[in-house]
Amino acid sequence: MASPVQKLPAPALLVLEDGRTFRGESFGAEGETFGEAVFSTGMSGYQETLTDPSYHRQVVVMTAPHVGNTGMNDEDMESSRIWVAGYVVRDPARVPSNWRSTRSLADELREQGVVGISGVDTRALTRHLRERGAMRVGISTTETDPQRLLQRVQESAEMTGSNLSEAVSTGETYVVPAVGEKRFTVAAVDLGIKANTPRMMSERGIEVHVLPATASLADVQAVAPDGLFFSNGPGDPAATTGQVELLQGALREGIPYFGICFGNQLFGRALGFGTYKLKYGHRGINQPVMDRTTGKVEVTAHNHGFAVDAPLEGSTTTEFGEATVSHVCLNDDVVEGLELRDADGRLRSFSVQYHPEAAAGPHDAAYLFDRFSALMEGKA
Repeated sequence: MASPVQKLPAPALLVLEDGRTFRGESFGAEGETFGEAVFSTGMSGYQETLTDPSYHRQVVVMTAPHVGNTGMNDEDMESSRIWVAGYVVRDPARVPSNWRSTRSLADELREQGVVGISGVDTRALTRHLRERGAMRVGISTTETDPQRLLQRVQESAEMTGSNLSEAVSTGETYVVPAVGEKRFTVAAVDLGIKANTPRMMSERGIEVHVLPATASLADVQAVAPDGLFFSNGPGDPAATTGQVELLQGALREGIPYFGICFGNQLFGRALGFGTYKLKYGHRGINQPVMDRTTGKVEVTAHNHGFAVDAPLEGSTTTEFGEATVSHVCLNDDVVEGLELRDADGRLRSFSVQYHPEAAAGPHDAAYLFDRFSALMEGKA
């Protein structure tokens, strides 16, 4: 019996907002998509990247040339769906090979309607983004004219000024129970939370009440929390005001706070610092960061296009205490963490710009959840 004839992938077109054009083949769903073009340096963990809500409205370019060889499974999802707006790879795996794989990456992208492109010189594309900065992009399997696609790219929404956390947040509160003996209760505001975050807290005896992004201070207080947590998430922190006001209210109430990624940026704004857009951001799972409180260097996972504008040296007096930069990126001196201490030098709250919950690794920063526990216990 003759084997069935496989359909060849459709031609695909990628156009950046400055007019740079790449041609390739459809990878995933056919159609058209727009977003902010960013590159991720991870050589593994692509399933966690795809399902990270922080990538909402971003088209991810994978710098690793071969993607998809471990397939997809139901255990490594960081949320209920794929969030990336589009996906760009050079050489997709023809056949996944992993004992945990239940389906291919291409099939999953197709099933969830994610438009992608393969056969692209991702090294050239990444070098272009490094030189020119992150920018809007369009991918299409229906448009063959670069100029017509370019026009639609330039008409699409920019990331600057976008408030996106409510679009990716939970619609209603849910509870992740503590594993073993319950030690603390934490109110976690979901700005795009990843599944591994409450899991890592629960493993430390923390009962996690995950609240919608629209939660008020009264909603937080109703949980009677020992601590407040703000998650990672997409969008421009300068376009987000409600959560900043919530955080300021919680700090006035003396609730210990821990924030990651977007939660670090909002902490900075709550303390009176500004935020700004990075040229091309930090993404991937191999970014070196120094914890200045210990002098240790961590290899960390990142996804952020914005950063806090705070002085690297000295402390800043705020309404809530003395704020300092606790972590810094060793590649470019970008602020990667903040600390807030009272007049006696006791730690009140802290945040980091990267992802200590990184399910795909590395796990150098997992100690930060222990630091949060110590803070709530009054031993930080």
